Amino acid sequence: MDETGSSLFKSIASRSEALALGAIGAVGNLIFPPVCAACGRGTGSHRALCTQCWSDIRFIERPFCAVLGTPFSHDLGDGILSPEAIAHPPDFDRLRSSAFYTGAVRNLVHALKYRDNTHLAVMMAGWMLRAEDGMVSQCDAITAVPLHPTRLMARRFNQSAELARHVARLSRKPFLPGLVRRRKRTIQQVGLTRAAREDNVRGAFTLAPNSEDLVFGKRIVLIDDVYTTGATVSAVARVLKRKGAADVSILTFARVLDETI
Repeated sequence: MDETGSSLFKSIASRSEALALGAIGAVGNLIFPPVCAACGRGTGSHRALCTQCWSDIRFIERPFCAVLGTPFSHDLGDGILSPEAIAHPPDFDRLRSSAFYTGAVRNLVHALKYRDNTHLAVMMAGWMLRAEDGMVSQCDAITAVPLHPTRLMARRFNQSAELARHVARLSRKPFLPGLVRRRKRTIQQVGLTRAAREDNVRGAFTLAPNSEDLVFGKRIVLIDDVYTTGATVSAVARVLKRKGAADVSILTFARVLDETI
Protein backbone atom coordinates (compact mmCIF):
# COMPACT_ATOMS: atom_id res chain seq x y z
CA MET A 1 0.00 0.00 0.00
CA ASP A 2 1.42 3.38 -1.01
CA GLU A 3 1.54 6.43 1.28
CA THR A 4 -1.71 7.89 -0.10
CA GLY A 5 -3.57 4.62 0.43
CA SER A 6 -2.18 4.26 3.93
CA SER A 7 -3.31 7.77 4.87
CA LEU A 8 -6.77 7.10 3.44
CA PHE A 9 -7.04 3.84 5.38
CA LYS A 10 -6.03 5.56 8.62
CA SER A 11 -8.57 8.34 8.02
CA ILE A 12 -11.38 5.85 7.40
CA ALA A 13 -10.38 3.83 10.47
CA SER A 14 -10.31 6.96 12.62
CA ARG A 15 -13.76 8.04 11.45
CA SER A 16 -15.13 4.55 12.00
CA GLU A 17 -13.75 4.52 15.53
CA ALA A 18 -15.29 7.93 16.24
CA LEU A 19 -18.67 6.79 14.91
CA ALA A 20 -18.51 3.61 16.98
CA LEU A 21 -17.66 5.53 20.15
CA GLY A 22 -20.45 8.00 19.41
CA ALA A 23 -22.94 5.16 18.98
CA ILE A 24 -21.81 3.53 22.22
CA GLY A 25 -22.15 6.86 24.01
CA ALA A 26 -25.64 7.39 22.62
CA VAL A 27 -26.75 3.93 23.73
CA GLY A 28 -25.20 4.53 27.14
CA ASN A 29 -27.12 7.79 27.50
CA LEU A 30 -30.35 5.95 26.71
CA ILE A 31 -29.67 3.35 29.38
CA PHE A 32 -28.17 5.78 31.90
CA PRO A 33 -29.46 9.28 31.04
CA PRO A 34 -27.21 12.12 32.22
CA VAL A 35 -28.58 13.72 35.36
CA CYS A 36 -27.50 16.50 37.69
CA ALA A 37 -24.89 15.18 40.11
CA ALA A 38 -26.48 17.10 42.98
CA CYS A 39 -30.25 16.79 42.51
CA GLY A 40 -30.93 14.18 39.83
CA ARG A 41 -32.58 16.45 37.26
CA GLY A 42 -31.83 15.73 33.61
CA THR A 43 -28.76 17.45 32.15
CA GLY A 44 -26.94 17.52 28.83
CA SER A 45 -23.90 15.57 30.02
CA HIS A 46 -22.72 13.27 32.78
CA ARG A 47 -20.91 14.59 35.88
CA ALA A 48 -22.52 17.98 35.46
CA LEU A 49 -24.90 20.18 37.42
CA CYS A 50 -28.23 21.61 36.35
CA THR A 51 -28.49 25.40 36.13
CA GLN A 52 -30.45 25.61 39.37
CA CYS A 53 -27.86 23.69 41.41
CA TRP A 54 -24.97 25.53 39.75
CA SER A 55 -26.47 28.89 40.69
CA ASP A 56 -26.90 27.62 44.27
CA ILE A 57 -23.16 27.02 44.77
CA ARG A 58 -21.19 29.61 46.73
CA PHE A 59 -17.53 29.28 45.84
CA ILE A 60 -15.04 30.67 48.35
CA GLU A 61 -13.19 33.47 46.62
CA ARG A 62 -10.74 36.18 47.65
CA PRO A 63 -10.50 38.22 49.80
CA PHE A 64 -10.00 35.79 52.67
CA CYS A 65 -7.79 35.15 55.72
CA ALA A 66 -4.29 34.16 54.64
CA VAL A 67 -4.23 31.26 57.13
CA LEU A 68 -7.78 30.00 57.65
CA GLY A 69 -9.20 31.02 54.28
CA THR A 70 -12.16 32.65 56.03
CA PRO A 71 -13.82 35.04 53.54
CA PHE A 72 -13.78 38.77 54.26
CA SER A 73 -16.73 40.96 53.34
CA HIS A 74 -14.30 43.47 51.79
CA ASP A 75 -10.67 43.52 50.72
CA LEU A 76 -8.31 44.30 53.61
CA GLY A 77 -5.10 43.68 51.67
CA ASP A 78 -2.78 40.74 51.14
CA GLY A 79 -1.68 38.63 54.10
CA ILE A 80 -4.40 39.85 56.47
CA LEU A 81 -5.40 37.40 59.20
CA SER A 82 -8.85 36.87 60.65
CA PRO A 83 -9.44 37.43 64.39
CA GLU A 84 -9.76 33.66 64.89
CA ALA A 85 -6.38 32.97 63.24
CA ILE A 86 -4.75 35.60 65.46
CA ALA A 87 -6.41 34.51 68.70
CA HIS A 88 -6.16 30.76 68.06
CA PRO A 89 -3.36 29.93 65.58
CA PRO A 90 -4.12 26.51 64.05
CA ASP A 91 -1.89 23.45 64.19
CA PHE A 92 -1.64 23.52 60.39
CA ASP A 93 -0.12 26.21 58.18
CA ARG A 94 -3.09 27.15 56.00
CA LEU A 95 -6.57 26.06 54.99
CA ARG A 96 -8.38 26.37 51.68
CA SER A 97 -11.80 25.05 50.64
CA SER A 98 -13.62 25.24 47.33
CA ALA A 99 -17.18 26.09 48.42
CA PHE A 100 -19.59 26.66 51.29
CA TYR A 101 -21.24 23.52 52.68
CA THR A 102 -24.77 24.42 51.63
CA GLY A 103 -27.41 23.24 49.16
CA ALA A 104 -25.97 21.55 46.11
CA VAL A 105 -22.49 21.25 47.67
CA ARG A 106 -23.94 19.39 50.67
CA ASN A 107 -25.82 17.11 48.27
CA LEU A 108 -22.59 16.31 46.41
CA VAL A 109 -20.78 15.46 49.65
CA HIS A 110 -23.62 13.18 50.76
CA ALA A 111 -23.82 11.53 47.34
CA LEU A 112 -20.12 10.70 47.49
CA LYS A 113 -19.96 9.77 51.16
CA TYR A 114 -23.21 7.93 51.81
CA ARG A 115 -24.49 6.83 48.39
CA ASP A 116 -21.24 5.42 46.96
CA ASN A 117 -21.15 7.82 43.99
CA THR A 118 -17.36 7.67 43.83
CA HIS A 119 -17.37 8.94 40.23
CA LEU A 120 -18.19 12.40 41.64
CA ALA A 121 -14.74 12.59 43.24
CA VAL A 122 -13.20 13.47 39.87
CA MET A 123 -15.33 16.59 39.44
CA MET A 124 -15.01 17.55 43.10
CA ALA A 125 -11.21 17.20 42.98
CA GLY A 126 -11.14 19.55 40.01
CA TRP A 127 -12.97 22.17 42.04
CA MET A 128 -10.53 21.68 44.91
CA LEU A 129 -7.57 22.31 42.63
CA ARG A 130 -9.23 25.55 41.56
CA ALA A 131 -9.09 26.62 45.23
CA GLU A 132 -5.67 25.22 46.18
CA ASP A 133 -3.96 28.64 46.13
CA GLY A 134 -0.52 27.19 45.40
CA MET A 135 -0.41 24.64 48.23
CA VAL A 136 -0.70 21.66 45.88
CA SER A 137 1.69 22.95 43.23
CA GLN A 138 4.33 23.55 45.92
CA CYS A 139 3.84 20.37 47.98
CA ASP A 140 5.94 17.21 48.13
CA ALA A 141 3.04 14.81 48.68
CA ILE A 142 -0.70 14.53 49.24
CA THR A 143 -2.45 12.41 51.86
CA ALA A 144 -5.95 12.07 53.30
CA VAL A 145 -7.64 11.94 56.69
CA PRO A 146 -7.89 8.19 57.36
CA LEU A 147 -10.88 6.14 58.51
CA HIS A 148 -10.66 3.55 61.24
CA PRO A 149 -10.34 0.06 59.69
CA THR A 150 -13.72 -1.08 60.99
CA ARG A 151 -15.46 1.96 59.56
CA LEU A 152 -13.61 1.54 56.28
CA MET A 153 -14.87 -2.04 56.06
CA ALA A 154 -18.44 -0.90 56.68
CA ARG A 155 -18.29 2.00 54.22
CA ARG A 156 -16.06 0.17 51.69
CA PHE A 157 -14.11 3.30 50.76
CA ASN A 158 -12.74 6.49 52.28
CA GLN A 159 -14.31 9.53 50.61
CA SER A 160 -11.39 11.77 51.64
CA ALA A 161 -8.92 9.33 50.11
CA GLU A 162 -10.94 9.26 46.89
CA LEU A 163 -10.74 13.06 46.67
CA ALA A 164 -7.02 13.00 47.53
CA ARG A 165 -6.31 10.33 44.93
CA HIS A 166 -7.85 12.41 42.16
CA VAL A 167 -6.26 15.67 43.36
CA ALA A 168 -2.88 13.90 43.25
CA ARG A 169 -3.55 12.38 39.83
CA LEU A 170 -4.71 15.68 38.31
CA SER A 171 -1.78 17.60 39.81
CA ARG A 172 0.77 14.81 39.20
CA LYS A 173 1.85 14.82 42.83
CA PRO A 174 2.69 11.73 44.94
CA PHE A 175 -0.29 10.28 46.81
CA LEU A 176 0.44 8.65 50.18
CA PRO A 177 -2.87 6.99 51.16
CA GLY A 178 -1.58 5.12 54.23
CA LEU A 179 0.72 7.77 55.63
CA VAL A 180 -1.42 8.38 58.73
CA ARG A 181 -3.49 5.73 60.49
CA ARG A 182 -6.51 6.07 62.74
CA ARG A 183 -5.78 3.84 65.74
CA LYS A 184 -8.80 4.87 67.80
CA ARG A 185 -12.38 4.28 66.67
CA THR A 186 -14.06 7.61 67.35
CA ILE A 187 -17.76 8.38 67.36
CA GLN A 188 -19.27 10.42 64.55
CA GLN A 189 -18.34 14.11 64.80
CA VAL A 190 -21.71 15.31 63.49
CA GLY A 191 -23.65 17.09 66.24
CA LEU A 192 -20.72 17.42 68.65
CA THR A 193 -19.54 20.74 70.04
CA ARG A 194 -16.08 22.05 69.20
CA ALA A 195 -14.71 20.87 72.56
CA ALA A 196 -16.34 17.46 72.20
CA ARG A 197 -14.90 17.07 68.69
CA GLU A 198 -11.41 17.83 69.98
CA ASP A 199 -11.78 15.31 72.82
CA ASN A 200 -13.15 12.73 70.39
CA VAL A 201 -10.08 12.76 68.10
CA ARG A 202 -7.42 13.31 70.74
CA GLY A 203 -4.78 10.60 70.31
CA ALA A 204 -6.75 9.02 67.47
CA PHE A 205 -4.02 9.23 64.80
CA THR A 206 -0.49 7.93 64.37
CA LEU A 207 2.08 7.89 61.59
CA ALA A 208 2.38 4.60 59.69
CA PRO A 209 5.47 2.57 60.66
CA ASN A 210 8.70 3.41 58.82
CA SER A 211 7.16 6.53 57.24
CA GLU A 212 9.27 9.21 58.93
CA ASP A 213 11.37 9.80 55.81
CA LEU A 214 8.21 10.58 53.84
CA VAL A 215 7.34 13.37 56.28
CA PHE A 216 10.51 14.91 57.69
CA GLY A 217 11.24 18.23 56.01
CA LYS A 218 8.37 17.76 53.54
CA ARG A 219 5.46 19.95 52.52
CA ILE A 220 2.31 17.87 52.95
CA VAL A 221 -1.22 18.63 51.74
CA LEU A 222 -3.89 16.93 53.85
CA ILE A 223 -7.25 16.31 52.15
CA ASP A 224 -10.68 16.03 53.78
CA ASP A 225 -14.20 16.35 52.39
CA VAL A 226 -15.61 18.98 54.78
CA TYR A 227 -14.01 21.40 57.23
CA THR A 228 -16.24 22.19 60.22
CA THR A 229 -14.30 23.09 63.37
CA GLY A 230 -10.95 21.72 62.24
CA ALA A 231 -10.63 19.25 65.12
CA THR A 232 -9.91 16.23 62.91
CA VAL A 233 -7.45 17.81 60.49
CA SER A 234 -5.72 19.56 63.39
CA ALA A 235 -5.19 16.22 65.13
CA VAL A 236 -3.65 14.76 61.97
CA ALA A 237 -1.56 17.91 61.39
CA ARG A 238 -0.09 17.63 64.88
CA VAL A 239 1.06 14.09 64.14
CA LEU A 240 2.75 15.20 60.91
CA LYS A 241 4.35 18.23 62.55
CA ARG A 242 5.71 16.14 65.42
CA LYS A 243 7.36 13.91 62.83
CA GLY A 244 9.11 16.88 61.26
CA ALA A 245 6.84 18.02 58.43
CA ALA A 246 8.00 21.44 57.22
CA ASP A 247 4.52 22.51 56.18
CA VAL A 248 1.04 20.99 56.54
CA SER A 249 -1.72 22.58 54.47
CA ILE A 250 -5.38 21.57 54.53
CA LEU A 251 -7.49 21.36 51.37
CA THR A 252 -11.18 20.44 51.59
CA PHE A 253 -14.01 20.30 49.12
CA ALA A 254 -16.46 22.15 51.37
CA ARG A 255 -16.46 24.30 54.46
CA VAL A 256 -19.11 24.93 57.09
CA LEU A 257 -19.14 28.69 57.46
CA ASP A 258 -22.23 30.74 58.29
CA GLU A 259 -20.98 34.26 57.81
CA THR A 260 -18.11 36.23 56.34
CA ILE A 261 -16.06 38.62 58.44
